[in-house]
Amino acid sequence: VQLQASGGGTVQTGGSLRLDCVASGDIFSNYSIGWFRQAPGKERSVVAAISRSGGRTYYADSAKGRFTISRDNAKNTAHLQMDDLQPEDTGVYYCAADYRLTRVVAGCLDMDYWGKGTQVTVSS
Repeated sequence: VQLQASGGGTVQTGGSLRLDCVASGDIFSNYSIGWFRQAPGKERSVVAAISRSGGRTYYADSAKGRFTISRDNAKNTAHLQMDDLQPEDTGVYYCAADYRLTRVVAGCLDMDYWGKGTQVTVSS
């Protein structure tokens, strides 16, 4: 499956962005989806994950209460709604797909598929 992430940009502290991940090439609903962030000088880490059906979601502590992950299997898309953005949310955001939700939640870096990243910059 090919993944294409978009929606990044520059916002001020407290602002919002919605990231989109569009999939093609395989049956989207076969995969759990994760959004990962790589901040400057840091390792890539999982921010949010969603199961194949969308019935289960997971959030890193830093994202709880501010970010919402969702998906639309009919449209082969996944989204990350980010509200109340803070400077520490700055980084390159990647969407990734894997058959196993547990691997996404664990933040495994050897995911089955990765999309190219989209830059999110939060200015103070």
